[in-house]
Amino acid sequence: MTIKLAYQNLISTLTVHHSEGEAHSIARIVFEDAFHVYNFKKETELPDTQLAQYQSIKARLAQNEPVQYILGEADFYGLKFNVNPSVLIPRPETEELVAWVIETTKDNPQLQTVLDIGTGSGCIPITLKKEMPQLSVSALDVSDEALETALANAKKNEVEVGFLCTDILDEKNWEVLQKFDIIISNPPYIPVREKALMPQQVLENEPHLALFTTDEDPLIFYRKIAKFANIHLHENGFLFFECNEFNVEEVQQFVVKIGFTSVEIKKDMQGKDRMIRAQVTPDKNLGKTQ
Repeated sequence: MTIKLAYQNLISTLTVHHSEGEAHSIARIVFEDAFHVYNFKKETELPDTQLAQYQSIKARLAQNEPVQYILGEADFYGLKFNVNPSVLIPRPETEELVAWVIETTKDNPQLQTVLDIGTGSGCIPITLKKEMPQLSVSALDVSDEALETALANAKKNEVEVGFLCTDILDEKNWEVLQKFDIIISNPPYIPVREKALMPQQVLENEPHLALFTTDEDPLIFYRKIAKFANIHLHENGFLFFECNEFNVEEVQQFVVKIGFTSVEIKKDMQGKDRMIRAQVTPDKNLGKTQ
């Protein structure tokens, strides 16, 4: 089978579950990352070894498995990250959050220590350390499997990040953690009752631990992390959240209520309210909880 025909056949398979544009994007990822082929119109035959791999990949894509899990790798902020079903696939919106953190840090060079809560693949802390080597970066997650992936990604990208397995919802665990200049989190925020509204590809493949929160208090992670940050941020430190566009105002109201200042909502490239940045300043009576 020629490269041109294989590429066309893969597009046809992908359009069952994806739009035409998405199908072309996924096919490009497969041919570039798996086969190192960049000209999809070539009449050259695929070698037998690659043809067998191609058939395997196509079969898994036909079952609507994410291409990143199939290839075991995802792109994020110009870096490569190992991914598997124990971690979420990094999203472009999170790249925008990282860019905001980098911009803030460059404007405030006194900021030196960073904690990422619910790190998953480690894409946030690893990227920050890669872009700004002077930072001391730590990250935590409740999942041992996720932390194994994050540690492998730190080695893959040749950076040192401190990883810790802990449950941020359990306040007894807070005592062992130091203070930081920046705390970041993209926590679970989807109520279990909304599972039926999720894309099947996400629901059937990505870790529910990282996606879903309780129906009773969908914002429990935001509330706990904001309360934690109130205690564990240095004066003039920053708290960053990635949010759902439908809960961002409620998160903002809570962050303001417990004493954070300069609370700003930022839109993503799609024009959706997606991120929050809040600051700890010494003229506020921090430490209040609700």
